Amino acid sequence: MIESEEADLIRRCQSKDKEAFRLLVEKYRGVIFGTAYLMTRDRGLAEDAVQETLLRMWKHLPSLRRGDNLKAWLVRIVVNEVNCQRRKKRVPTIPLEYAPEIVDDCEDAASAMIRDEDRQNVRQALDILPSGVREIVILRYFSELSVPEIAAVMKKPEGTIKSRLNRALFRLNEILCQDEVLDERRK
Repeated sequence: MIESEEADLIRRCQSKDKEAFRLLVEKYRGVIFGTAYLMTRDRGLAEDAVQETLLRMWKHLPSLRRGDNLKAWLVRIVVNEVNCQRRKKRVPTIPLEYAPEIVDDCEDAASAMIRDEDRQNVRQALDILPSGVREIVILRYFSELSVPEIAAVMKKPEGTIKSRLNRALFRLNEILCQDEVLDERRK
């Protein structure tokens, strides 16, 4: 969707056009749900967070200013909703390795297995990181937000986000390399 088309949809939503709202929801539901799921690791809690996010989107979209980034705004809402759920009750967590997988139909079985194993290793490494740092990695590489957008979502200075992201990537690299060394020793 072109930026001007999105701006037009936003304007239509601000005038309570339900079809325009549906189109925006279709565009961003994967990012919103994926972010919520990776943060909560619970499908039901993620669905609740997405539902609340969409309700808030409908209610507060008229306050979105021209030029504001809708994707960053929605991710901020879902992050706040997940954090609100955590404050209300302790959110049970499961390892990231149980996240649903999507395998391209064109892949052969061997390459699909290798990709699945790589994903599992990355998920396990992510699970070791502290939640605040893991959240930054999720926002950057899953939600595909820029550093300034993450800073706005998390209400932290850009320098802090860059520093934490850099340390998180360094730590992930250490964890993944350590696992490779351990795997080689087992052979």
